Amino acid sequence: MTEATTATPAPDALADVLADAPFARLVATDDGDALAAAGLLARALRAVGTPFQVRVSADPVPDDAGDGVAVTVGAARGPHAIPGTGRPASADAFAVSRALGVEPDPVVALAGVVAAGSVPGTDGSGDALAAAEASERVRRRPGVGIPTADLADGLAASALVRTPYSGDPESARAALANLGLPADLDDDAHRRLASLVAVDVADADGASARAATAVERALRPYATDGPFETVGGYADVLDALAREAPGTGVAMALDADPSDDLRTAALDAWRTHGLAAHRALDAATTGRYDGCVVVRVDVAGARDGLGDGDAARDAAAVLPTVARLARDFRSPEPVAIAVDETAGWLAAAAVEPLGLGDACRSAAAEVDGDGWGTAGRGGLAVGAAEEGESETDGDVTSALAALREAL
Repeated sequence: MTEATTATPAPDALADVLADAPFARLVATDDGDALAAAGLLARALRAVGTPFQVRVSADPVPDDAGDGVAVTVGAARGPHAIPGTGRPASADAFAVSRALGVEPDPVVALAGVVAAGSVPGTDGSGDALAAAEASERVRRRPGVGIPTADLADGLAASALVRTPYSGDPESARAALANLGLPADLDDDAHRRLASLVAVDVADADGASARAATAVERALRPYATDGPFETVGGYADVLDALAREAPGTGVAMALDADPSDDLRTAALDAWRTHGLAAHRALDAATTGRYDGCVVVRVDVAGARDGLGDGDAARDAAAVLPTVARLARDFRSPEPVAIAVDETAGWLAAAAVEPLGLGDACRSAAAEVDGDGWGTAGRGGLAVGAAEEGESETDGDVTSALAALREAL
């Protein structure tokens, strides 16, 4: 199935459909923007008394809703969708919620906007930012957008940046110690921290020219009264949860006042995800081709010591983040592809939308695998290795060659 199967609906039109629905099934793509958007819609449905179900999928297909309504979030599929193309899905979900007569949580919407790679106040999110500022839910300040008060923890696991100490909390602590920051950070201390991160991102070994621009979305964050320290940190957590622990992600997006246990579970999943992604990229073998950079990684090795898991599931969760980090901070080409040969999976991320999802589907068909994705990112699986074996049932190298040809 290709991506361009439905048009972006006007918020009022989708709100009218949902207002009359006896039941709603929401299926979101596995990214922070779609997760935030699905959470906003679900909260609005709860407020107006409409039963609903929410799930997350790498390749969402709208469920058969029977006498209800199915809505796809983050992909243009089915008769009712918020595709997230042109503007973040969370900005549209904010507008749909208001059209339903519900005042949505602007902090969740802004977190989705940042997760989409946008900036609060742009790309249709001006109303959400105005609502957050009017209610004093956010405050722009100097610094770095991380979810935790522990700076070393936040910098090491953050997938918004790629520094020499990403993936290594002890190295992050050493870098911070050299700054001599006070225990209570004022704006000047936050400014010094931001300067350190900006310089370390741009000067890191292998940093691309794009890195100096990519780091900007993590700087000058919006501090918030939400469950995490900053809007950017919230976005980073939602993006990790969408793939690492989607059940926890849905619970977090739905809960207006998450418990300490839920917040801890979310941060644990975010931390594991971010550390594994950075460690995988640290140990990657990189090749440059015309139009793309390929990083070959071992996700199982990168997750060693971060908890037991399933090789294929872990690769599916972490590879999209590895591809995005490579695209933003390491790749001189417009596309980055992360490959885990043992797991038989690959993920790709592009600077601009260029039909990556369809390219992955086309390549997968040539190797009897599965492909999925959107215009800007995609994935492909050829089958995981059996226990005790070192190779996959499929040929991920052939899949990679087919994907490069499709691009």
